[in-house]
Amino acid sequence: MTYRGLEQWIDPLVPRPVEQPPTTLVRFYRYFLAPVKGLVVATLTVSFVASIIELSLFAFLGSLVDRMGASRPEAFIADNAWTLVFMSAVLLVGRPLFAVLSRGLVSLALGPSLSTLVRWQSYRYVLRQSLGFFQNDYAGRISQKVMQTGMALRESVVNVVDGIWYLVIYLVGTFAMLAGFDWRLFLPLVAWILAYALVIVTLVPPVRARAVAMSEANSGLTGRVVDGFTNILSVKLFAHADREEAFGREAFSRQLDASRAMNRTILTMSAVLTIINSLFIFGIAALSIWLWTRGQITLGAIATANTLALRLNQMSGWILRSITSLFESVGTIENGIETISQPNRLPDAPRAASLAVRSGSIEFRNVNFRYPEGDRVIRELSFAIRPGERVGLVGPSGAGKSTLVNLLLRFYPLESGVIEIDGQDVAAVSQESLRAAIGVVTQDTSLLHRSVRDNIRYGRPDASEADIRAAAAAARADEFIAGLVDPRGRTGYDAYVGERGVKLSGGQRQRIAIARVILKDAPILVLDEATAALDSEVEAAIQESLSELMSGKTVLAIAHRLSTIAAMDRLIVLDHGRIVEEGSHAELMRRGGLYARLWRRQSGGFIAPDAEESLLTA
Repeated sequence: MTYRGLEQWIDPLVPRPVEQPPTTLVRFYRYFLAPVKGLVVATLTVSFVASIIELSLFAFLGSLVDRMGASRPEAFIADNAWTLVFMSAVLLVGRPLFAVLSRGLVSLALGPSLSTLVRWQSYRYVLRQSLGFFQNDYAGRISQKVMQTGMALRESVVNVVDGIWYLVIYLVGTFAMLAGFDWRLFLPLVAWILAYALVIVTLVPPVRARAVAMSEANSGLTGRVVDGFTNILSVKLFAHADREEAFGREAFSRQLDASRAMNRTILTMSAVLTIINSLFIFGIAALSIWLWTRGQITLGAIATANTLALRLNQMSGWILRSITSLFESVGTIENGIETISQPNRLPDAPRAASLAVRSGSIEFRNVNFRYPEGDRVIRELSFAIRPGERVGLVGPSGAGKSTLVNLLLRFYPLESGVIEIDGQDVAAVSQESLRAAIGVVTQDTSLLHRSVRDNIRYGRPDASEADIRAAAAAARADEFIAGLVDPRGRTGYDAYVGERGVKLSGGQRQRIAIARVILKDAPILVLDEATAALDSEVEAAIQESLSELMSGKTVLAIAHRLSTIAAMDRLIVLDHGRIVEEGSHAELMRRGGLYARLWRRQSGGFIAPDAEESLLTA
């Protein structure tokens, strides 16, 4: 079998249903090993044959010594020709063939495929977790859990297949050979096994607990480092490099302490094992020589027994490392399961249908909502948006405007009530189809660290180059795209924008985001402070494009700058999660309520009421 044949035995990226991985250790192993069980069985079989061939060499060595002692030198080759040919064939053909095949199955087929399989399936599941899942943890820490768990599961399986399985075969074979020479020869081996088992039982389990602590410390360290690097602009703006250093130092210290605790345990095991091995070698040597002096075993038996003892001594450190690594990997997996296998708090309804947008009407009916462990944000709220109607949401900070958008997109479950699009409950349709039908431009625009082209194409993956450029032109983004150059020399639409789009200005990021939504051309449009990052000149330039974008669509717009939404068909004024006013700009100004006060403050430059009154009467 060729290298490529081994590598392609298993396709770890083959499509599988996206489902929650099991939350218990044994079921987690079974879930991820099921697709590769045939490969595991093949690897165990080949390893078994390779181990038997390795053991046969020691038997051959003892037989060879005895034959040499019983033959005259000049007649030795002639008397043992066929035996020597067979031994040579096993050594020169069988041993390399099965040893290389066993190693190839582990290093080319099983190892890479298994770690990628676990990471890929875990990534796909975590990617579909609720928004709250990601808001409650470091992105770096979550990423670390996915990567660590895949590698740990792979290492644990490889340690069993390539180490413990080999040890079991080797010990059984050694027992058989020593017993064949003299039953007393395996007494030192029994004593060695019991002592070795005592080391494993008493010293290895703490490694599991320390592995959990070390995995958590590693993930926490990665999370803090990534958090600081991701928000490097804030760090520099507030001149807090020293503060971040102290914040990171605490995580580095925890990781160092966890690593030292692990290494202390491993060093203790190594010291104890060295003593046990020395006693074992001495016991086999002394006992075999004593038995030979009494004529009860041959020189070949001495050679075989002592060679096996030396081989076991060499293997013992490797086997202990394999067992220690196994426990360490199991601890890492248990720690990863706590993050990876969390249930999705906002799954699609069973047999959820795809949203079918016919006209684009939206209705909020008796909606109540509170964030976890927080006060109620939305209170008995009801309103409807007609197909093609453009509605603006207005209100002071904390009134619940952005929360309503998040509820429409079903980022959070309702406490009570219902939200419908064209009479379809958004909680009963698939989230993918819901969000595919809504184009959103937010104030906090985050771009992917990919090319400008890829970021715009995110709105419609099958868009042509002409469509991408037309959307960029409509958003007035083509004006700056042509001059972009990234550190690798890529220019224009091929230039990369940096993590979260940091290489672009706020206004440039916003125009890319608007181009993305223009390209998406969804029937429902949500603008959440869509032009907040634009200066007045650029905002005026793209208002025409936004008007064209809104044409024929149902629009829900939020803006603190009231002038940008004053021309909407209807304005809904929120305060403390309730609707307090509703109407057109002119109607609301005539009423002189909250909207009118907000408008006057903006147009008057936040003048205090008393000062405003004195100016009006002056």
